[in-house]
Amino acid sequence: MRFFEDIAIGQRREIGAYTFTAEAIKTFAAKFDPQRFHLDEEEGKNSLFGGLAASGWHVGSACMSLLVADGQRLAREAASRGEEVAVWGPSPGFRDLRWIRPVLAGDTVSYVSEVIDKRTSASRPGWGILTARTTGTNQRGEEVYSITASAFVPLRKTA
Repeated sequence: MRFFEDIAIGQRREIGAYTFTAEAIKTFAAKFDPQRFHLDEEEGKNSLFGGLAASGWHVGSACMSLLVADGQRLAREAASRGEEVAVWGPSPGFRDLRWIRPVLAGDTVSYVSEVIDKRTSASRPGWGILTARTTGTNQRGEEVYSITASAFVPLRKTA
């Protein structure tokens, strides 16, 4: 992971893709969002979605999983090059969560994150706050998901 100073507004990062299988949709829904159109193909077909639909929370959770995995990959690569790895802090929150189109069984969603703002923290010396908009696009090129989220990012320590 990079330090605050190493990140530029407008920087984009392809996070990865996730295919929503019927089995994964039903398993997630049974645990976390047991609505009929997430649990049964016929109910999904007869709903406004027109098919077995992934929970929006599933779509967001897949994004988070890919985001963490990509960050771990980037950290491993940086460490293997002998670079100091920045350990990010928690997120102070998010806004503008949107489930734009249904994600149906068989859809593959690709996620991209773009830095839209950054500032140093007024209350936490040594930290910056990064804001990024992350979007998910299905295999037809349709945007299906977006969220704007912030994270605490350490500043590079100076001697």
